[in-house]
Amino acid sequence: MEKLPVKASFMVTVADSGEVFRCREDETLLAGMERLGRRGIPVGCRGGGCGVCKVKIEAGSFSARVMSRECVSAEEERDGIVLACRVKPLSDIRLAVLGKMKKNVCP
Repeated sequence: MEKLPVKASFMVTVADSGEVFRCREDETLLAGMERLGRRGIPVGCRGGGCGVCKVKIEAGSFSARVMSRECVSAEEERDGIVLACRVKPLSDIRLAVLGKMKKNVCP
């Protein structure tokens, strides 16, 4: 019987609230945030086009898929501002919640 490779898991800290959650390397930050169990975490298109899950990566490395430039400019992306639905962690991450998501994630 062949063993399946174990996926790496990283700790993600929400700077605004101090909450920490685990996020696997093969899932988006948004999927991990949803496990916090907070009611009202805004989830829109999950495809990088609506902008409701905007966050700023303050520390850590990640991979990002294409995001709408109407939601995140090239300059913002260079500054670590991304959409949580389009980002997967490559290390432990510290993020700040922005925009519409802030009122539902931060106490």
